[in-house]
Amino acid sequence: MKFKKLSAVLLAGAMASVSMLAGCGSTETTTDQNSTSGSEGKKYSIGLCQLVQHDALDAATEGFQDALKEKLGDNVEFDLQNAAGDSATCATIVNQFVSSGKDLIFANATASLQAAAAATSDIPIVATSITDYATALDIDSWTGTTGRNITGTSDLAPLEEQAAMFKELLPDAQKIGLIYCSSEANSKYQVDVITEELTALGYTCTEYAFADSNDISAVVTTACDESDALYVPTDNTAAANTEIIANIAGPANKPIIAGEEGICKGCGIATLSIDYYSIGKIAGEMAYEILVNGADPSTMEIKFADNLTKKYVKERCDAMSITVPEGYEELSTTEE
Repeated sequence: MKFKKLSAVLLAGAMASVSMLAGCGSTETTTDQNSTSGSEGKKYSIGLCQLVQHDALDAATEGFQDALKEKLGDNVEFDLQNAAGDSATCATIVNQFVSSGKDLIFANATASLQAAAAATSDIPIVATSITDYATALDIDSWTGTTGRNITGTSDLAPLEEQAAMFKELLPDAQKIGLIYCSSEANSKYQVDVITEELTALGYTCTEYAFADSNDISAVVTTACDESDALYVPTDNTAAANTEIIANIAGPANKPIIAGEEGICKGCGIATLSIDYYSIGKIAGEMAYEILVNGADPSTMEIKFADNLTKKYVKERCDAMSITVPEGYEELSTTEE
């Protein structure tokens, strides 16, 4: 009789635990029943905080999940949360991850990383889509590692080579407008670096910063009025609003060199871009090393993408009578 009562108590406790996990809000739990596990049966729960939904960040998240599902199969559970572009929501999300005791936090984009870094110094954090970790984390002496519970991958493309694309594609341009979101530290970093490169090439550069999506239209209109061509770095707010930018820059006949492929598809003529799925997958492999093999994120060097490709949007180049030299790959703007 005592055994039956004890069994009933244990069963009730287990059901209550399952119920609590099931009631965590808008989560996405993903497992793969066909993959093999490299963790000898241990289950891992990972919180994924993505700043905003757009092609580049979506691809990075997909790559991260795929890497871990390939290695851990049904022994990994993902709690995917999207902050809809709001930094405060990032903080709310990662604080929930900390409270629920996630084994690892995946931070996709700078605001997600900054929120996670503020929320915990104990739970390992693997980030991606970060241009410069020293800027994002306010690290003065950069050595290639964070020295904290944080590691990950960078989406930084060679800005010197992106600047050179203006000479290759737009030899008659003189005034370059640089459009970015002022609340994204890594966007400002890219603008500062490429301004030096463009100035060295003889261009006059002017920054046009918008605070959020509400003033993109006005800022882009001013930039088009005052510039011969535009540059948009890897900027999440811009990436989520490329249609607005295209609807202003296109009719104004102002070509845009973009910092990444997703923005280029939406409003640009060309880019030298990384593969976001690839950097997400590398981040997933780094997470596996931390979870299963005990790697220390504080000593893991930040990794970068390789196989960068120059790409151009044919229809926009044709419409603006831009001659594209050899070495560029055509980038389709339609969904495949």
